[in-house]
Amino acid sequence: MSEISQLNPQIVWKHFDQLCAIPRPSHHEQGVIDYIESFADGLGLEHEIDPAGNLIVRKNATTGMENCKGIIIQGHMDIVAQKENDLVHDFEKNPIQPYIDGDWVTAKGTTLGSDNGIGVAMALAVLETTDIPHPPIETLFTVNEECGMSGALGLQPGYLKGDWLLNIDTEEEGELYVGCAGGKDIVISYPLEYVDAPENTTAFELNVGSLKGGHSGVDIHLNRANANKITNQFLLEGLQIGGIYVASFDGGSLRNAIPRDATTRILIDKQNIVAFKALAEKLTASFRQKYQAVDPDICISLNPCDDFDRVMRHDLLETFVKVIDQCPNGVDSWIKDLPDVVETSDNLARILTEDNVIDIEISVRSSVEEERERLSNQIKTLFENAGAKVEFGNAYPGWKPEMNSELLKLTRKIYKDCFGKDAGVKVIHAGLECGVLGAVYPHWEMISFGPTITGAHSPDERCNIKDVEKVWKYLLEILKNVPQK
Repeated sequence: MSEISQLNPQIVWKHFDQLCAIPRPSHHEQGVIDYIESFADGLGLEHEIDPAGNLIVRKNATTGMENCKGIIIQGHMDIVAQKENDLVHDFEKNPIQPYIDGDWVTAKGTTLGSDNGIGVAMALAVLETTDIPHPPIETLFTVNEECGMSGALGLQPGYLKGDWLLNIDTEEEGELYVGCAGGKDIVISYPLEYVDAPENTTAFELNVGSLKGGHSGVDIHLNRANANKITNQFLLEGLQIGGIYVASFDGGSLRNAIPRDATTRILIDKQNIVAFKALAEKLTASFRQKYQAVDPDICISLNPCDDFDRVMRHDLLETFVKVIDQCPNGVDSWIKDLPDVVETSDNLARILTEDNVIDIEISVRSSVEEERERLSNQIKTLFENAGAKVEFGNAYPGWKPEMNSELLKLTRKIYKDCFGKDAGVKVIHAGLECGVLGAVYPHWEMISFGPTITGAHSPDERCNIKDVEKVWKYLLEILKNVPQK
């Protein structure tokens, strides 16, 4: 156990500490499932796994609350696997190493996994606690939220009997989330052909790095730089200089993470090396100026590397660079009645060069389904006109706010009673599982909340210690005050 297990409330932090010791990137949640099942067996609690791989644990109501509305506490078991570039870490084998940094818990060189490990830990703590009154409780631990929401999308009617769902997977303490954006993945394959590498050239790696990245939903409004777009700008201007040849372009990692870095292998005519080094310096300066308030440390560098014997056919490269330049990225529109909330956006998330194709992944989000489809089809047409194959991947619904729900009224009152101030009520520009789950169980009233987490989906992720204590207190008060059916 690490030092964080001694933080208050210990019943929550000890579980989070245990979760950090269990590798659990998306698609690799079995270790967490084993841990929770063993834990539930030790408490004598009923549990089952549904066909999608989600784990459900049930706890009977305490005396006098048997006829209250049933509560579902929900979180996802997987985490985003991101690390610092120079760190050796296998997310399928190595534990997260959490530590206390002032008022925060963070991790050594990797994502912390408080998204959504802290929500899972709170659900486990509720199952374990014996000193609070509560209604019938079901905990729903979903799989693969961070890479397609397949767990939520695969949930079937009939497995859960509760009435109100508490999702503990948002990242601003004091805010109650009552709606979210839907989303759609776009998977693109751009065909390649190669030719022999020309002579009188020198091989370089073009490295773009030191970007902040972040979550492509909740951070998209910050207008941070995208490493794929920066790399493409270098190639666009490099083609105008001439004497540049590209073997591969690889940038970004996950569809829901803003790309922090990219690596491109190129050949440069020896007579043009000075010009290209000057281009790297110029673009570094100009992008740092452009993004000085949100991404001030952008670095573009050319580093010598081993030679290679083939490069992309020049006309195909030119077409690819032009289409990436034209591809939308970032905020597309804002909600008219909520001017600080993004309505529609997209993230040019990943570019990966395979043998004879460049694979591109783009994530589109919108709180308006028609706008999601408009932007998705616009991108589809753009790439198809460039000769690419385009497919739509996972699509998931948004969550329409119900501002007059009984659950919202109760949770707002409890927050003010607990902390002496009003909670905010928000819609989030991210794909919470609530939207998907509510489509399967439309009678549920739902709300989402959680402690403050910053830097989610990046190695800068950290979770506020005092907020965990506040959210735990708040969660228990909600459970104590659930009304009769």
